[in-house]
Order: sequence, then C-alpha cells, then structure tokens
Amino acid sequence: MNVVIIGASGYSGAELASLVAKHPQLTLKACYVSEGSLDKNKCLSDLYPEHLGLLDHPLQPLTAAAYTDIEQHADYVCLCTDYEVSVDLAPRFLAMGKKVFDLSGGFRLAGNEDYLTYYGFAHQHPTLLTQAAYGLAEWNADAISQANLVAVAGCYPTAALNSLKPLKEAGLLAEQTIIINAVSGVTGAGRKASVNTHFCEVSLAPYGLFNHRHTPEIEQHLGHPVLFTPHLGNFPRGILETIYVQLKPGVTPEQVTEAYQVLADEPLIRLLGSKIPSIKGVAKQPYVDIAWQQKGEQLIVMSAIDNLLKGAAGQALQCINLAMGIPHHTGLVGAL
Repeated sequence: MNVVIIGASGYSGAELASLVAKHPQLTLKACYVSEGSLDKNKCLSDLYPEHLGLLDHPLQPLTAAAYTDIEQHADYVCLCTDYEVSVDLAPRFLAMGKKVFDLSGGFRLAGNEDYLTYYGFAHQHPTLLTQAAYGLAEWNADAISQANLVAVAGCYPTAALNSLKPLKEAGLLAEQTIIINAVSGVTGAGRKASVNTHFCEVSLAPYGLFNHRHTPEIEQHLGHPVLFTPHLGNFPRGILETIYVQLKPGVTPEQVTEAYQVLADEPLIRLLGSKIPSIKGVAKQPYVDIAWQQKGEQLIVMSAIDNLLKGAAGQALQCINLAMGIPHHTGLVGAL
C-alpha cells in the first residue's frame, strides 16, 4: 500500500516516515509540507541525518499538483499536522476515497461543544466526528480496521487509557475522580520554535491546569472523570504518568492483577507488576510499560511510553496495520 505523509518534517511525521519506509508491506510514496514551509524542497534526511539513506525523500509542497498526485497514487494519507489543518484536509482526502489517519486532535472528541471549550474553535465537519474511529489499537481494533477516518489517540491518553481501561472494564473503580499526573519530553510540544519549549529554557513545570484538551479525550474513552495535569520535562522524549485511583471497597490485589491480564497477550504492552517503569525503559521503543502498587483501597498506577512512537507514529502504524488486516504490531517489534 502506498502511504503519503503530510507534515512529514515534524517529529511525529519523520518518525512515521521512518516506520513506513522500513515496513514490509508499505511504500512511502511521498512526503509533504505546507506551501509556506521553510522546509519545502529540502530532503527529509537533511533534517534528520540519523535517517540518511532511508529517508532521502524531498519534502514536497502541498500544491494543486500534489493533490492530483495523491489522488492518483496514494492509498493511505497520514496527517501529521496541526489539528485545524487536519480538520480542513481530511474531508478532501476522504472525498478522494483515501483512508485517512489523523495524528492531530482534530477528530478525537465526540462533539463540537468540547472543541469550543478545549480547542477554542468550532469544528467545521462535526458529522465526521461520529464517523471517525478512535485509534487506540489494543482496544478498538474492529472499528479501526473498517474506518475510512482514524483519529489516532493522543500520547497522554494512550498511556492513561491502557493503564485504566482494564480496571474500568473489571468494575474495580470507585466513583471518585482519578488523578493523573503526567510528564512529557520536549518533543511532545512539536518541532516549531518557541521560547517556552526551547530546551535551555525548559524546567519541570505543569501546564494546562483544569483545561487541557486531553482531559475530555481520556474521560470520553474511559467513561470516568479524571483530573489530568500534564508537565513539561527537560528531556527529549518519553512520557511517565503516575495515576491515583480509588478502588471499590474490598478490591484485592489479586483482583487488580487479574484485571490487567486482559492486556497480557498484547505484544506492545508490558505488564511490570510492582516494578516501577521509567522513561529510559521506553525511549525509542514502541511499548507501554504499566505497573501498579496497592494499599487498601488506594491504587497507584504507573505508565511509561515514548511519546513519538507508541504515543504517535507507532500507534498510527498500528492503525494502518489493522486497516490492512495484518497484526497491528507489524513493523514495530524487532524492527526499530
């Protein structure tokens, strides 16, 4: 299958381009950036020299001729763009009959009200919100495999939902709000220059208190209230979440361990039991590492992922694999 990536010059776009280029059943047909991008006509491997020889693809501007070429030659279109750009582009490619995999937040939420509240804009294509499959591969495989539009799950929600959905499905959660403290590396903020994310300026600090856009995403796909507080850390990549859960009275450690066995056979989930996960353990890896410790009715769950792989490009590739009807971890385990 022929894949094109729009927004390929960003961290997630380049990561996805690398995965597609190495995939046994995919062809990286073309990489695009906006017509106004300073990176247009540069070679992708010039921006990311670690991919020299693999990603010697020109970053083509997304012109009228480019749309024609995509319509004629592409099977799958991956949008590694800002959410407002994705909302504009996705309908155009869907009208061409392409399968669209959106790595932004443009189609992750159920209704326009949440977009007004958390994203600050009125969604121009609300009917597509009901058609988009949520791209959390381990939990929504059937819908992903059949959908023409896949809203690839956010990085923070990927860590949180894989950690909490087993407990929710087993009926172990008390009604209290779950507290999620999460920290991400600087690449989570994207490649665009900003003083706030300039590496020399970054110190561990929270942001988006009470109004971060991943809050409704987690609540919607978990079915439980959460208090989500993200932090920006002074390291390049990775996410570590510490999650505080109130269990129902009488829930035993054995019941918690049994609940997590729903993920035991998933090739990209590593259940660590009480062993504490780390950023180092998942950096440049496609896994979710999940651990937990319990004291009475209080449970602390810890989750670690690489925000660019399992949190973005790797998960997008899982969704592409599901669309092709092959194991979702193809091109990820043993290939990096």
